[in-house]
Amino acid sequence: REQPVVPLARLVGVTREQFLRDIYPRRKPVVLKGMELGTCTTKWTVDYLSRAEGSKEVKIHVSVVPQMDFLNKNFVYRTLPFDVFVRRAAEVKHKEYFLSEDEKYYLRSVGEDARKDIADIRKQFPILAEDVQIPEYFEKEQFFSSVFRISSAGLQLWTHYDVMDNFLIQVTGKKRVVLYSPRDAPYLYLSGTKSEVLDVDNPDLEKYPLFVKAKRYQCFLEAGDVLFIPALWFHNVISEEFGVALNVFWKHLPPESYDKSDTYGNKDPTAASRAIQILDRALKTLEELPEEYRDFYARRMVLRIQEKAYRNDYG
Repeated sequence: REQPVVPLARLVGVTREQFLRDIYPRRKPVVLKGMELGTCTTKWTVDYLSRAEGSKEVKIHVSVVPQMDFLNKNFVYRTLPFDVFVRRAAEVKHKEYFLSEDEKYYLRSVGEDARKDIADIRKQFPILAEDVQIPEYFEKEQFFSSVFRISSAGLQLWTHYDVMDNFLIQVTGKKRVVLYSPRDAPYLYLSGTKSEVLDVDNPDLEKYPLFVKAKRYQCFLEAGDVLFIPALWFHNVISEEFGVALNVFWKHLPPESYDKSDTYGNKDPTAASRAIQILDRALKTLEELPEEYRDFYARRMVLRIQEKAYRNDYG
């Protein structure tokens, strides 16, 4: 049994007004083409990137396998000068390497202090930032972060969700993105914000039998394409070529809804975190009962949650 694949809509020349009026309220991912992104789409060659930001140190993920697994950490963190990193990431085989000659590299830019500071291309890569025109389809005060990303060809990022809306701007290279709706969370075998199913193309259905029930949305991004990923939508990204991207996150909920210590845009809203803590306490309380009672009252709790909190208007 294979998951049916639903291709994402691809829309050309969408203005800010059209996006906010017709697309944004639907809360569905969509590919926006033909947007004005500045000179980055033509300027950002390997040579230009290397020269522009020089030898500043960057912390990168290095993996011997293409499928990166955040839960089991099958990669290591290493530091390289930016120009050296860019050249290595663009190679298929390496003369110099950390783990193996065909290792993969991934840069996800962070703030000066990764624990406290938010990624902002204007601060971490100011020269490159001048080449980019970010589509500001949100209010200035909603802006959260602009994350600069560089990936080796073939690298696959684990399936996860973010709690903020974002644009994935593919500046150079090609990506395939597989997405799943928030309502398919029960089929994705979650551990926190991440899915345990690493290989979305050939999942282990003995281990993850419900995974086939998740509806798979998919798109292919080329240089200059912008993917709108609404908050809570799961996404799995494969870089089909060496490529550079920029992720822009903004706050869709009132500012006080978000965890103030969240520098990556992936901590659940504070009300959701509180609710999960309360649920954990409730489940702990149920342990005082014998198994058949525990089972019965747990099912009653599930029914109550469905009745009170589930939406029934999904298209």
